[in-house]
Amino acid sequence: MVKRRERTRHLIELGGLVQKSGLVELTGDDRAALYGAFTFLASMLKADDAEHSLALWRRGGKRAFDAEAQSASEIR
Repeated sequence: MVKRRERTRHLIELGGLVQKSGLVELTGDDRAALYGAFTFLASMLKADDAEHSLALWRRGGKRAFDAEAQSASEIR
């Protein structure tokens, strides 16, 4: 039961990231388009330069999280 809850929480958090990224609005909530984008990204991680792509994505994600945190602290 605990593992199921942990998995559910993890999936909800991932869905939150999809929403936060703006992809839901940008695709008009088109599940096929979102899935296609994810499979495209997965194929990029199977390529020879996967570490480079991952580093770029990680850097962009950290910047977005930092900008969000900065914006939230300015509102307070």
